[in-house]
Amino acid sequence: MTQSATNTPLSYKDAGVDIDAGDALVERIKPLAKKTMREGVLAGIGGFGALFEVPKRYQEPVLVSGTDGVGTKLKLAFEWNMHDTVGIDLVAMSVNDVLVQGAEPLFFLDYFACGKLDVDTAAAVVGGIAKGCELSGCALIGGETAEMPGMYPAGEYDLAGFAVGAVEKSKILTGQNVAAGDVVLGLASAGVHSNGFSLVRKCIERAGSNTPATLDGKPFKNAVMEPTRLYVKSVLAALATQPIKALAHITGGGLLENIPRVLPEGLAAHLVKGSWPQTELFAWLQKTAGIDDIEMNRTFNNGIGMVVVVDAAHAEATAAALRAQGETVYTIGKIAPQGAGAQVVVA
Repeated sequence: MTQSATNTPLSYKDAGVDIDAGDALVERIKPLAKKTMREGVLAGIGGFGALFEVPKRYQEPVLVSGTDGVGTKLKLAFEWNMHDTVGIDLVAMSVNDVLVQGAEPLFFLDYFACGKLDVDTAAAVVGGIAKGCELSGCALIGGETAEMPGMYPAGEYDLAGFAVGAVEKSKILTGQNVAAGDVVLGLASAGVHSNGFSLVRKCIERAGSNTPATLDGKPFKNAVMEPTRLYVKSVLAALATQPIKALAHITGGGLLENIPRVLPEGLAAHLVKGSWPQTELFAWLQKTAGIDDIEMNRTFNNGIGMVVVVDAAHAEATAAALRAQGETVYTIGKIAPQGAGAQVVVA
């Protein structure tokens, strides 16, 4: 006697969810996560919740949290089959945000969602996440891999990241002591980072087969996909010796919209046009898009990934401390009374 189609047993795998693939991915992830372990980790990958103890060297620890994604840069990762660096982007977008409060990133969690799990692709992505955590000194202690049939097109996935850091209460950077006469330093970006990619993709579409072979000494696709720079270790080292007043991570909204987030009311940042070089990548994007300098500076980081505000008396020493940590540093402007103008002026 045969069963009818409606009575045939259905497994979770028949429904599109492969538990075995998920288990295989976890086993691939474990050694990657192990490399990121640091003081404070009590229990990491594999439990229902990850445990972390705030290091005892903190006297009055304040926890700082951040969350972000990679945005439409993922569309190029799918199209170009370049999955090994977007995980670094994911980590950087959150830990750089936590850093601007003066906080040391402690641990990171990721969320990877797809329609059908490809273990090799997922492992490449998580490998990048682990690398980003290692480079920023934070532990990858947990996350979630969600296989959801019908939710995503074949070959596509989405990412979200969550970082938690700590800072001494007395050392929180708020920007409230920023004053007229302070110097604005700019730390060079590695490229577009993870913002503005909807426009980047339009530029690539417009250029068609006429995209340049190389930009800034790298093959075109590598230049475009260069991961977000991690400023954590270099800036934390500078914070330990220099009286930095404020930091701004230059993400969506560019220089024009991110610097005001750390300026007291009534003050403005006057940036000197040409005080930092425009890379070939950004020059190509500006020319291809046909946009002016204002639109460039409010869409992209345009070459400056992190801004540091410091008293003029300490500007030279702070720049030297950051250069000693491997950063490319430019003196890009000064803080002045705002008057009737904008809070960021590039002229």
